[in-house]
Amino acid sequence: MNITFNDKELEQLAHDDRKRAAKMGKVRAKKYKQRLDDISAAITLADLAEAPGKYHELIENRKGQWACDLDQPYRLIFRPHESPIPINPHGGYIWSEIRGVEILEIDNYHKK
Repeated sequence: MNITFNDKELEQLAHDDRKRAAKMGKVRAKKYKQRLDDISAAITLADLAEAPGKYHELIENRKGQWACDLDQPYRLIFRPHESPIPINPHGGYIWSEIRGVEILEIDNYHKK
């Protein structure tokens, strides 16, 4: 899948192992790189449904965004490039039609 970044710092950290480890710590830096590699290797978001990281749709004020686990309690948050996001007749998102994502942030949204 195609990956873009909403946050310049996260984009820079994606490409610099040393800075990523210094900024995020070794564990989160490793998970961040793993998740980006997994997303990049996938053809569609559906390919990640059973992948490590528990990729899942978000709800309420984050509807239209997805997240996956990094180091607890932090999540990598992203949204599809497709606009509008493809939906089925029942209103659910069609993961198999999502072919690119924009990385938004790393956050612990459960504490907010």
